[in-house]
Amino acid sequence: MSERATREENVDVVWSGDWVAERLGVALEGDGDLRELLGLALRRNPKRAHLLVSNVLGKHVPQRPSVVYGAGYGLGERVRALLGEEEARRAVVLGYAETATGLGHAVADGLRDAPYLHSTRRPVAGVAQAGGFEEAHSHATSHLLLPEDPGLLAGGAEASTLVLVDDEFSTGNTVLNTIRALHELHPRGRYVIVALVDMRSPADRDRLTAFAAEIGARVDLVTRSTGTVTLPDGVLERGQALVAAQEAEAAREAEAAGTAEAAGTAREAGEASASAPSAAPAPAPVTRVDVAWPAGVPDGGRHGFTPAHRAALEAALPGMVERIADALGAGARQGRVLVLGFEELMYAPLRLGTALEETLGADAEVRYSTTTRSPVLAVDDPGYAIRTRLVFPAHDTPADGPGDRYAYNVAGAGFDAVVAVVDSTADTPELHAPEGLLAHLAAHTGQVLLAVVPSYTPTPVPHSQESAVLPEPLRGPDFSSYAPEDVGWLLQDLSDTELEAPTEEREEAIQSGGAHYAESLPVEYQPSAEYQALFSAALETSAARIARAVGTVTETVLAERGPRPVLVSLARAGTPVGVLMRRWAQHRHGLDLPHYAISIVRGRGIDATALRWLAAHHDPADVVFVDGWTGKGAITRELASAIEEFEASGGPAGFDPEIAVLADPGGCVRTYGTREDFLIPSACLNSTVSGLISRTVLRADLVGPNDFHGGKFYRELAGADVSARFLDTIAARFDEVAGQVEDEAKELLAADRAPTWEGWAAVERISEEYGIHDVNLVKPGVGETTRVLLRRVPWKILAKRGAGADLTHIRLLAEQRGVPVEEVDDLPYSCVGLIHPRYTRGATGADGKAVKGA
Repeated sequence: MSERATREENVDVVWSGDWVAERLGVALEGDGDLRELLGLALRRNPKRAHLLVSNVLGKHVPQRPSVVYGAGYGLGERVRALLGEEEARRAVVLGYAETATGLGHAVADGLRDAPYLHSTRRPVAGVAQAGGFEEAHSHATSHLLLPEDPGLLAGGAEASTLVLVDDEFSTGNTVLNTIRALHELHPRGRYVIVALVDMRSPADRDRLTAFAAEIGARVDLVTRSTGTVTLPDGVLERGQALVAAQEAEAAREAEAAGTAEAAGTAREAGEASASAPSAAPAPAPVTRVDVAWPAGVPDGGRHGFTPAHRAALEAALPGMVERIADALGAGARQGRVLVLGFEELMYAPLRLGTALEETLGADAEVRYSTTTRSPVLAVDDPGYAIRTRLVFPAHDTPADGPGDRYAYNVAGAGFDAVVAVVDSTADTPELHAPEGLLAHLAAHTGQVLLAVVPSYTPTPVPHSQESAVLPEPLRGPDFSSYAPEDVGWLLQDLSDTELEAPTEEREEAIQSGGAHYAESLPVEYQPSAEYQALFSAALETSAARIARAVGTVTETVLAERGPRPVLVSLARAGTPVGVLMRRWAQHRHGLDLPHYAISIVRGRGIDATALRWLAAHHDPADVVFVDGWTGKGAITRELASAIEEFEASGGPAGFDPEIAVLADPGGCVRTYGTREDFLIPSACLNSTVSGLISRTVLRADLVGPNDFHGGKFYRELAGADVSARFLDTIAARFDEVAGQVEDEAKELLAADRAPTWEGWAAVERISEEYGIHDVNLVKPGVGETTRVLLRRVPWKILAKRGAGADLTHIRLLAEQRGVPVEEVDDLPYSCVGLIHPRYTRGATGADGKAVKGA
């Protein structure tokens, strides 16, 4: 056993949170064995400096596999006792990526007969998305749900209990977001929430309880331990400063050491202690071992894991582990062996670890942990939970691009052998590269075994090719005030259907999970004379600026997607922009481009019937999706996900999900006219600047499988319609800005236009700073802020200090609705609208006053 390992045994009495507690004043208090379960560490994270490090999760701290598996299995047995055997058999268990994928699977095992699914951050071609949600505090926020069986999450009156499993509850926001998202799609009467530790404040507990009451569902809680984390004032800033100081010290040590490997640690504090010493022996050999994973058994719960899969895996485990044991050297069989999993792949290596622990018996010391995406500071002190850190490149071609990955408390831990378990998707050249994970492991152990588990990809269910004739587009003047050649609406006419509801009523229903925003319409705001005058002034002032952006984005589209792109605007904010782009192409190039408007709904995806219509009449590769502007990029992500799901379900392939927008202040797309956040007058109004068409409607009782999504034509508002005036005023400036457009388009085409997602980061920060804890309630940019004031229940408006005329209409609407406008610095947008985060009727403004004026 190494000197380091011996030293660790001698300091076991030290709590692994002392180092952080002493320096930052963070206090951890709770019942039972809370301090044995948790240590503390620091991370480079703008949302929360401290990290609760579990000693029984098997993520950051190597632990006996039987202890890790037993922790989850025991919680599952408690859930089984709570539900009763009959309901436990009907339950569905959902675990959270990445840290709780193995824990959730063990909980499902403890229920015995429950199927299991975990969320994932890895899109899988050919698998339809059944839902998703956001994790506000995480470094990687978006979760996908990709079950092979679409009915696994089905709700209804007789729906089974959904058991949600996470490693810890800090605020409960992630669970709240999940239940909200899933309850919208699949309502059910009961949820059970399971975690190792519950660290929520009383206010957080009350919020979840109130939410459950609002949606009319029973929510039970099963945890191993309960406690609180006390954070002194300024702990985030002091924690960030402490991290910076530790990293700077590591950089100085690396520079002094002068070795290439040590120098590499300057960018990642803590790896210096994990690096091989200057007189290190030759790296250990890396041997691939075929474990003979059983055919047809998924590598985990990414697409679902059934009781039948469980039985097949249990039967195959002894044979698989014998192959691993045979490949281990004699020293390792009687020494310390680490089974190291890979990010979301936690269950397969955990079960291999438990079986290996049983096979090798008391002669060996088997430990289990996994690699992770989460960056944490390493400090080689017995009172700190993360002693060492290995840093290596991602090796599974992640959807969000390349980046660093980490293995904690592996270097210097005295392991005689490491069994690295990855899925076949991650068995890439990056894994085997000189700076890859295997090379790092080989420098810190005597033997490395690589076990590759085949990545499970379900067979896609073919999209139903209905024999029904697809509907035809609607056109003006029968539907919309636009000329028939301007746009074809891929919508069904619901003009005679009563869909409007008061704004306050809609907000309450949306936030409680009782309704989706696309199931009803807000009452159309009718502008006052003062507001109409403001619109007119704004239009005259900004017409040339908008014309320039229209020309620039159109020329970019023609250059990259020409010669005859098919413009498909996202109704309805994208439609005026699509009409203007069509007019520019016609005016400057004599092109008569097809233009259609299509519905996309956040959380529900794009209109699949409309996509099938487009594929039947045009080459999908020619389709260019058009929108007005970007906010935080939610629709950008929604469209990409929806197109992938559509193709995976058997729909025609070839659609490019990239969106072309007039303005991209959020830095979310690469095809845009400008990235400035300024007033686009079409955002000032609703239907009266959009061809008298409502926003789109998607409701199961109105929209069938072969129907387009719905929309209304407000013929009765013709007297207030300024749609044609808006288009004509801007088109009249085309010749005036042509020279500028030519220069700007050339400049953009040669530039690096990669999305920065600056807006999304700002939204996450604002959501946390203002205690909202839901990015969907933060609407950035002039356009989105206008929508908040016209359609939702606004809480407050954040205005960039010094923003001028672009915000005049915002200030007027805010005054009419009794909503405060707060001047702030360091805002990447001109303004941000905040929807009331805990809305109940009567709380329309920050002071609870009712709407006035509008």
